Amino acid sequence: MTLSWSVDGYWLTRTVFQRALALIYLIACLNAGNQFKPLLGERGLLPVPAWVRSVAFSESPSLFYLAPRDWAFTSAAWIGVVISALALTGFTDRYSTWVNAAAWALLWVLYISFVNVGQTFYAFGWESILLEAGFYAIFLGSRTSTPQFVMILLLRWLCFRVMFAAGLIKLRVDAF
Repeated sequence: MTLSWSVDGYWLTRTVFQRALALIYLIACLNAGNQFKPLLGERGLLPVPAWVRSVAFSESPSLFYLAPRDWAFTSAAWIGVVISALALTGFTDRYSTWVNAAAWALLWVLYISFVNVGQTFYAFGWESILLEAGFYAIFLGSRTSTPQFVMILLLRWLCFRVMFAAGLIKLRVDAF
């Protein structure tokens, strides 16, 4: 009896993961489109223009250092909606691995731009998990390629950490 690790069987894993992640990015970008401007816009509760004047780009890299304006926030959010919808429908998967990787990389860059200037409103653990999962999606490839086993291991490690942390939070004893 021999055990072999076949990566050919992971095409379904990659497809389900990427479609689910695209749905999460779609929801996140819709939320950014609807809520970012009132919370962090030019006249928001914690305005990004003031943030980028006080924090160096090297400490918190974001595309919004180039244009900390409401039109840039709205444009980035809706570009993210379009790209995530294309990934959700499998449109980006129909072409080469490079097209698929570029779509996931653009989603990652857009969302990390929101997170890095999001201050209090984007300081939750799920933002980091979404960015990590999105980074892994860049390297999973399209349906024309076989996913690398290392990427599958990284996704398993991410899932383990999420489940383990969810279990630990239930063991936490609150004073209330």
